Amino acid sequence: MLLQGKVAVVTGAAGNLGSACACEIAKEGAKVVITDLPGTGLEQTAERISEDCGEVSVHEADLTSEKDIKALMRGAGEAFGGIDVLVNVAAFMQGIDKDRDLLTMSSEYWDTAMAVNLRGTMLCCKHAIPVMLERGGGAIVNFGSTAGVLGDVGLFAYSATKAALLSLARSIATTYGKQGIRCNSVCPGSVWTDATKEMMPESMLDMMTRTRLTPRLGLPEDVAAMVAFLASDKAEYVTGQTFMVDGGGTAHQPWVRME
Repeated sequence: MLLQGKVAVVTGAAGNLGSACACEIAKEGAKVVITDLPGTGLEQTAERISEDCGEVSVHEADLTSEKDIKALMRGAGEAFGGIDVLVNVAAFMQGIDKDRDLLTMSSEYWDTAMAVNLRGTMLCCKHAIPVMLERGGGAIVNFGSTAGVLGDVGLFAYSATKAALLSLARSIATTYGKQGIRCNSVCPGSVWTDATKEMMPESMLDMMTRTRLTPRLGLPEDVAAMVAFLASDKAEYVTGQTFMVDGGGTAHQPWVRME
């Protein structure tokens, strides 16, 4: 098992990606602390982990609250004795229409995206790293997005936060690497989730499939497998990097279409 004996904190664990990451990490032997907003179905993720004989602790938290984040990291230490892995999945994107046009997007929407996606992740890192250092180091995986690497029509707030998170990961890796802290980013692209189904018209999904170099769109489990590897000691010489998990969508020229 890649993560036997490790303790991992996974944010956004009620969503498809966060739940898949938490379950994969548990399958690889880690004790998992999962967190999300109250009323988001966090218990379902906990049940999936428990059914597979994994050890899990549930902590509801609002990542716009530094008080909640401090309590989360403290709770992880109390539940399992420390933190070895932090996976920052939690993100805010409340429908494409609200983020489509910079000229009509509300300042409140922008501020919320920054507060959850960027500030919330920063605070999780800030309060997890000292706990990790007590155990000699640890691994952090930030969730970026292909939208944070390539321009798109719309997604102004979401893309800006995701681009900033890639830089945050590199800065953490550079600053704390000699103390045993690794930090990498994964950028999912064209991954089939509940949000994808709700937001993307059939024509968009067809286009995404045709521009992948793989026979299918991605699944949350594809991303989770990469996260588990980066969190493990197998990746101990890998830090400060950005990994595209997008079926090769960013590997080719835009006019290439795979029929």
